[in-house]
Amino acid sequence: MKKRYSMGSYLAGAVAARAGDEMSGPALMLAGFALAGSTADASSLLAGVTISAAAGGPVLGVLLDRAGRPGRLLAAALVLYAVGLGLILVGLDRLPFAATVLIAVVTGLLGPALSGGWTAQLPRVVPDDRLPRANALDAMTFSAASLAGPALAGVVTEALGAPSAVVVSAVLIVSALPAAWLLPARPGRTRDARPGRTRDARPGRTRDARAASVIGDLAAGTRVIVGTPSLARATLTSIVTCVAQGMLTACLPLLGERALGGAGRGAVLLSCAAISALVANAVLARFPRSVAPDTVIRAGALVQAAALALCASGRPAVLVVAVLILGAGEGPQLAALFAVRHREAPEHLRGQIFTTGASLKITGFALGAAVAGPAANWSLPGALALAATLAALAALVFFAVPSAKAASSAGRAGPNS
Repeated sequence: MKKRYSMGSYLAGAVAARAGDEMSGPALMLAGFALAGSTADASSLLAGVTISAAAGGPVLGVLLDRAGRPGRLLAAALVLYAVGLGLILVGLDRLPFAATVLIAVVTGLLGPALSGGWTAQLPRVVPDDRLPRANALDAMTFSAASLAGPALAGVVTEALGAPSAVVVSAVLIVSALPAAWLLPARPGRTRDARPGRTRDARPGRTRDARAASVIGDLAAGTRVIVGTPSLARATLTSIVTCVAQGMLTACLPLLGERALGGAGRGAVLLSCAAISALVANAVLARFPRSVAPDTVIRAGALVQAAALALCASGRPAVLVVAVLILGAGEGPQLAALFAVRHREAPEHLRGQIFTTGASLKITGFALGAAVAGPAANWSLPGALALAATLAALAALVFFAVPSAKAASSAGRAGPNS
């Protein structure tokens, strides 16, 4: 009898891949500064490897949804991402910088594979009754990675140099290859004897896989995200919250310099947030059904808004408490977002919905970081107050998007009511 794929294998692979991903950003910035000699060049590398996720995520999701063995496609994406990091490192020494940034942009297209693409496979790893707890554990891998990745980048850079940190991040990503390759196949799908045809086990659902349009699949996924009220609310809330998180991240060096005595100490605040997110999700994993995920998403945005407002005080003790509160809101919100996606996403569009959501969040984060830089130079408390306002507005998205029940009632009432 074939041995069942274990949740432990899934989590080990997720932690390795995501830690490598979280390590790669700081490592690329440090390597760019060391080899190119410019802070602007270093930030351009990071921007290039993150901003292209918006384009790559939806397409990668469509391919995962079409694959009979999505784990193997995911494994290929991990290998290509790691190879891309290596090419960036080689290009810093040997290629024009514009060509190196282009390599970073192409590599970034595969970034959502390490986040949404992996999480989309979770329902094939655990049964439905264990999915809420599995969501919380999966969210913990993001917190663990955000805690370990940057710290490991700093340690390796100090010991062996910034280029070595990029290499280690690529090795971590590749180490997740076996866990990705062995992910369970999509149930109920077999290959027809005729070339190019895929047969779905559901009655009346035979279709030509080659004839299906990628653009049509992308449109179908977009319709599901936009047309499902709870999924639309969760997606919008997470994107706006990520804009606020990006703003805080851009403010951290200045916060560290003014409040903690050194710009580098601002990164320690991210570790504090990651620790509290881990603790909060550990509690959530023990009581996975205690609060509805939609409520957790809204409450998580409000908690982060309060934490960002506290950050504006600039007092060291208050700042540490604020980021601990921030993590306590961010961790459970991520787990709840996964729960809503799993609940609302059709099986044949699950990968696309997860990778599209991940790519939009990454883009929102990058946008927030871009806005906060000039704003923080003008007024650091003002930039943090703006971030707090955005996080509070993210919670109001739940009221801006009508619920399914309200939309149904409006449809029955008719246009003349």
